[in-house]
Amino acid sequence: MPLQKTLEEHIKKQTQNTQASQQTTPQYRTTGFYKETTFQDTPLGKIPREWKIVKLKDICEKIKAGGTPPTSRKEFYNGDIPFVKIEDITNIRKYLRHTSTTITKAGLENSNAWLVPPKSLLFAMYGSIGAVAINDVPVATNQAILAIVPDREKSDVEFLYYLLIFLKPYFEKYAKRTTQANLTAEIVREFKIPFPPLQEQRGIAEILSTVDRAIEGVNDVVARLERLKKALMKELLTGRVRVREENGKLIFHRETEFQETEIGKIPKGWKLVKFKEASEIRKGKRISGSAKSVAFIPMEAIPDNSLYAKYELRNVDEVKSYVYCEPGDILLAKITPSFENGKQGIVPEELRGKIVLATTEVYPIKCKNIDKYFLFYLLKYPLIRNKLASLMRGTTGRKRVPREALEELLLPHPPITEQRRIAEILLSIDRAIELYQEKRLRLKRLKRGLMDLLLTGRVRVRVERVT
Repeated sequence: MPLQKTLEEHIKKQTQNTQASQQTTPQYRTTGFYKETTFQDTPLGKIPREWKIVKLKDICEKIKAGGTPPTSRKEFYNGDIPFVKIEDITNIRKYLRHTSTTITKAGLENSNAWLVPPKSLLFAMYGSIGAVAINDVPVATNQAILAIVPDREKSDVEFLYYLLIFLKPYFEKYAKRTTQANLTAEIVREFKIPFPPLQEQRGIAEILSTVDRAIEGVNDVVARLERLKKALMKELLTGRVRVREENGKLIFHRETEFQETEIGKIPKGWKLVKFKEASEIRKGKRISGSAKSVAFIPMEAIPDNSLYAKYELRNVDEVKSYVYCEPGDILLAKITPSFENGKQGIVPEELRGKIVLATTEVYPIKCKNIDKYFLFYLLKYPLIRNKLASLMRGTTGRKRVPREALEELLLPHPPITEQRRIAEILLSIDRAIELYQEKRLRLKRLKRGLMDLLLTGRVRVRVERVT
C-alpha cells in the first residue's frame, strides 16, 4: 500500500537521528505503524481505546500569558532577555531562537512578563490565532502570547506542537469576537484534546518532524537557488560576465571593455535599444462571433516568481473586458501593487490554436528581434523594473505604468545568440526551482495527510523499547 511505503521510508530515516529533545531513559524508537480498528466514542469523536480525552491544563505545568514593560522606560529594553511578539512566531518555521526585541531584567520584574523555560510552546491568542512555536532559549512574551509549559512526564512538547497546529481551526471557532478575534487563557486551559500514551506521542512527533526536516531542506535549496539566480541576473544582464559556447560547453569570462550609455556601462559589443524597437505591445483583436469559449488569464493567475501564467476556460459571453494575447506573449502587470509585486508571466504554448484573453491590467508583449526569455528576465531585473516604477502615474492605489514609458524604455541588447545563452542559464535555474517547489508541495500534502491519520489515531505508531 502506497501510504505504508511512504511512512516506512520516513520512519527509517528518522530513527537514524533521534532528536535530543525526545531522549528518555530507557530509550524508545518507532519501528512501524498499523491501522487502528478499535475505537471509543467521545465528545470529540472516535479515538483509539488506549487514548484519553484530557484538558490541556491537566498535562501542563503552567499555562500563562506574558506582559509588556512600559515602552516609555528605556531601561526596560535592549537587554539580554528575548521578548516574543506575534510576528516573531509567524516569521519562523518551528523553533524560536531569536527575537526582534529584547528586554532587561528590570523590564521583566516591572511587568507581567515572566521567563518561559526552553522547550515550551508559544501560542498566539490574538491576531494570528493558533500560530505556535517552540522556544529553544528562555524568553519572555507579551500579553498576546500564551506560554504553555508541558509536564514532561505526561506530554511531549513536539507532539503538542503538531496537535495545536492540527486543532487550529477549532481554536478559531472558539475565539471571542471583539474588534479582532481573540482567545483567552482560560479557553486554552480548558480546551479538551485527544491524548495518546507518551511513547506514542513521541513516535508521532518523530514522523512529523522527519517530514518537516525534509521540507526545511527543500526550502534551503530553493533559497540558495534564488540567491544564485539573483546574482547571475546582476552579472549576465549587465554584461559584466559574458558567456560563450566552445565545443558544446558554456564558457564564462569577465568583461573588461565597456561603453558608457544612458543606462550605465554595457559591453562594447552590445547595443542599446528602445523597448518598442525590440518588441511591441500587442494590439487588440475582435473575437469571432462564432467563438463559444476562451482561455482567460485573470491577474491572480499571473505569477510573481515563476515563468508561466495559468488560465481559466470561460464562456465567451462571461468575459466583458479583456486584452487579446497569444501563446508565447509576455504578460506584464501594469497596475499597482501587482507591478511592484513582480507579477509577470508567459502565456503557455499549450494554448496554441485557442483564443486567449487576459485582464486589461496587463500589457501583452510580442517579441520581434529579441529573445522572449531574455526580455522576460530583463523586465524582472530590479534596475529595469525600478525605472518603470518611478514613471507610474495615477492616484494612490491606482497607479499604472504608462504605455509610452514602457515603449520608450531603454534596454541592453546583446547579440541574439548571447541573449539565448543568458536566458537558458536563468531558465535552467528556474526549472530547478520549480522542481523543488513541486517536491515541497508534495511533502506538505504528505504532512497534512499524516497529521490527519496520526493525530486522530486512525493510523497508530508502533513504539519499541531499545534494549
